[in-house]
Amino acid sequence: MRSVDEQLARVLRAAVQPSPVRVAISEAQGLLCAEEVVAERALPGFDQAAVDGYAVRSVDVQQAGHEPVVLPVVGEIQAGSRQPSRLQPGQAVRVATGAPLPTLADAVVPLAYTDEHPARVTVQRPVPSAAFVRRTGEDVQTGDVAVRMGAAIGSAQVGLLAAVGRNKVLVHPRPRVSIISIGEELVDIDRTPGPGQVYDVNSYALAAAARDAGAEVSRVGVVTTEPSRFAEIVEGRLLISEIVVIAGAIGGNCGEEIVSALSDLGELDETRVAMHPGSVQGFGRLGPDEVPTFLLPSNPISALVVFEVLIRPLIRTALGKRNPHRRRVTARLVSPVTSTKGRKGFLRGQLMRDTETNEYLVQPLGTSGSHLLASLAEANCLILLDEDTTDVLVGEEVAVSFLAQRG
Repeated sequence: MRSVDEQLARVLRAAVQPSPVRVAISEAQGLLCAEEVVAERALPGFDQAAVDGYAVRSVDVQQAGHEPVVLPVVGEIQAGSRQPSRLQPGQAVRVATGAPLPTLADAVVPLAYTDEHPARVTVQRPVPSAAFVRRTGEDVQTGDVAVRMGAAIGSAQVGLLAAVGRNKVLVHPRPRVSIISIGEELVDIDRTPGPGQVYDVNSYALAAAARDAGAEVSRVGVVTTEPSRFAEIVEGRLLISEIVVIAGAIGGNCGEEIVSALSDLGELDETRVAMHPGSVQGFGRLGPDEVPTFLLPSNPISALVVFEVLIRPLIRTALGKRNPHRRRVTARLVSPVTSTKGRKGFLRGQLMRDTETNEYLVQPLGTSGSHLLASLAEANCLILLDEDTTDVLVGEEVAVSFLAQRG
């Protein structure tokens, strides 16, 4: 039996990172930048008012701290104005937020510091040079790196790319993941199950998990297990995928038949991994590009746990993430749990915070069986128990791994 760490190391060695592609910045959110984005112009590109007020020479309002200073208002500039304007000594120009400053003006007096008179404004407080002004290049200078290679592109980075005039950016694209379900008992959710039939849960659940991990997902759905046709379908997916996941393809005669059907495409290692649930699984690299291919159990909980432990880190690695793993914390058990000796346990749990001590607490869920899908829907973490642990009592500390946040 192979350890979880050994299996994960084998999986991550097979990570295929797609070549960087140039995409519109509106499509780049959530991806990693694959270039150094150098600003070709300063940001802001001109001195501009940071507030509504009056553009002045700061020297002309120095005395306002002792007595009001009255200045003639010789014009008004709105944001977006392209008309050049020049300020003479002893004058003021009304400016809106974002408006370019007239020549010679080095400060803006906010409206609140004045009587707001449209023709002869009374300034009641002085302002120093550069006060309430966004200086040229204050945010980004020409030649500065606006977004660094390897940076995660979020809303702020998208905004910065737009601000420096970039409409496209080079990124590490989402790895393409194909999800296939097999099983004579399966029907798609748009059909009514007959006697002995059940809905195909795995392809939908695993596709959602892959999207959550950041992949571009193709849910193939339920396919035939007739060997030649099945091999043809998988071969087609290998050509357009960085990862292929086949659910319901492991255990008993089914696993042997699947491995045999795909033998011409490469070697699949059907093995037991020292974990529960999801011990029986398969992994290999198929096709001319040696695409990582997984065989998962038909049980949805087992399939999702194997995905979380092994496939999600692979997707995150393919995305270029430095740390492909979920955040982990230590929590105190609210109820006791048991685990299988010799296997690492990944048990569903609900993580909470003690309002008085602020420590993490965790309530185990669905401990009576690996088939309880509803309990996974309630879980926000996995309780991690090592191979030597069998019983953990109330109040003892355990490691937990976060699952996706629920709004």
